[in-house]
Amino acid sequence: MRLGGPSFRGSWLRQDLGLLIGAAGTSVVGALLVWSATHESAGTAYLVRHLLNTAIGIVLAIGVTRLGHHGLRLVAPWIYGVSILGLLAVLTPLGLTVNGSRSWIPVAAGFTVQPSEFAKVGLALVLGLVFADRWERRVAPGTRDVAVGWLLAAIPAGLIMLQPDLGSAVVLGALAFVVIAVAGAPRRWVLGMAVAAVGLVVAALTTPLLSDYQRDRLLAFANPSADPQGIGYQTRQVRLAIGSGGWWGQGFMEGRQTQAGFIPYQLNDFIFSVAGEELGFVGAAGLLLLLSFIVVRIFVVAGRSRDAFGRFVGGGVGTWLAFQVFQNVGMNLGVVPVTGLPLPFVSYGGSSMFASWLAIGIVNAAYAAGHRDRV
Repeated sequence: MRLGGPSFRGSWLRQDLGLLIGAAGTSVVGALLVWSATHESAGTAYLVRHLLNTAIGIVLAIGVTRLGHHGLRLVAPWIYGVSILGLLAVLTPLGLTVNGSRSWIPVAAGFTVQPSEFAKVGLALVLGLVFADRWERRVAPGTRDVAVGWLLAAIPAGLIMLQPDLGSAVVLGALAFVVIAVAGAPRRWVLGMAVAAVGLVVAALTTPLLSDYQRDRLLAFANPSADPQGIGYQTRQVRLAIGSGGWWGQGFMEGRQTQAGFIPYQLNDFIFSVAGEELGFVGAAGLLLLLSFIVVRIFVVAGRSRDAFGRFVGGGVGTWLAFQVFQNVGMNLGVVPVTGLPLPFVSYGGSSMFASWLAIGIVNAAYAAGHRDRV
């Protein structure tokens, strides 16, 4: 059976160029911000690796698009299964613990893989497959289907919580909620899912499931001034950096907090603070507009998809990226607790970059399938 899509030349005529340009432009901005945050201590080392990660991500996106819409349906269970195996491997001696979370697997030459990022890809695909099959048979989702959907989401989310990584688990929950709701689940189930999700988050915050490090983050969010030189140091420095940027910023590579290295992990979770400090409100808002354009375009492509699989997967991917952008920017601004989620296409980190570009490839595969139907 042929999995691939159209010819290479033809495939480029069936891409959503706006989505590609938006993702590429955001990745370029991310590379500049990573360079600014690290050039004083490491020269161009992080910039080179970030650009390499971006290039690999683009190649993965092209490969997924070339695989084609129908090919993705065939491999969806395998991608989901491999992501589960990765999450299990993290909990073995193979896993690497950083900042209280056992979330990475060392590969080679200093490179690590974070399976939770790929679990988002796997879950979006397998949920889209399950509910598309029901939709195409004109069978409305019932109790069993909703239960299966939530089980598929609960397995990776539960393994991620064991790391523990509350942020990624909540992303999976939001993704599953939207796909199941869009698939036509009864309203009572949608309401029940929302109540259950809130209950699970509350339980995670009030039980010993979270690590001491994560509890300190929550305490710092609730009262940043409680320990300004300890648990509240990072959030305080981030707010100072963003607040000092004003309208136009202090200038690229001129931010006082950034260039002095006052913000820990700035190139990862707090890369948005570089934009706020050095590019100001205007530059940071521009970055948000780019990210918003990507998310909105994904939802547009999903809404126009001519089959249920493209519609459901696109909705899941758009929800995942939208929620992650909201969470990352929100924790930089101090309006939500710090949970360690990277900013898609912008933060330094191979796994996040690969997963973000895989999402673009998946959506473009749906776009290409719809385009073929119209020509």
